[in-house]
Amino acid sequence: MGEETNEAVRLLWGPPAKPSRGPKPALSLARIAAAGVEIADAEGLGAVSMQKVAGLLDFTKMSLYRYVPGKAELVALMVEATIGGPPSIVEGLGWREQLTAWAKELTRSFTEHPWLLDATVGPRVMGPKELGWLERVLAALDGHGLTGPERMDAAVLLAGHVRGIAEQGRATRPGGSPETDLLAVLGPLVHQHADRFPALAAAIASQDGRDQALDFGLERILDGLEALITRRAG
Repeated sequence: MGEETNEAVRLLWGPPAKPSRGPKPALSLARIAAAGVEIADAEGLGAVSMQKVAGLLDFTKMSLYRYVPGKAELVALMVEATIGGPPSIVEGLGWREQLTAWAKELTRSFTEHPWLLDATVGPRVMGPKELGWLERVLAALDGHGLTGPERMDAAVLLAGHVRGIAEQGRATRPGGSPETDLLAVLGPLVHQHADRFPALAAAIASQDGRDQALDFGLERILDGLEALITRRAG
């Protein structure tokens, strides 16, 4: 592991440094992460910098480096502080219901903090809370005849669907939705050329104004998993 990775592991997984003698530290990782989240929520991840976070906390940039080595580690702390843990397991809840709650809660996190979409891509160190989301999917599917790699693939598939919907959602106008915004742009054009695109024109004409892309895709993914589980049960 590189130095940057080692630092992220240390900050996210601890154990926390033991307090030394002398005055209580003026800053904490929680305060620093919260300041970064405040900036990212208001202006996007690109606006976050060590200088800006230090200014928001009324400290110098150099004093911040005593706690966090750089922006990469800062963003890792921000993700862990924001995404929290996965939904709690409700006794008696089936795997479909567990994964549905999982997807809805992850969608909520991405919707409330769109910068998470940018901060959670590529190979990187995850904190224990974020890793708990992956654990929850694998645990929900355990004992249903799927292999370890298949359960991992299921988690990737679910997360990819949620991310895709969230990406579309953050590009919509206030109060709109991906489907309604698309219909507003394409509707008149397709209607005008309905003879060239009859199937599309018919589909648009039957829209009821509801954005069901998340639920529709989620149900189809779960249907596929259920079919595989049933086939394995034989």
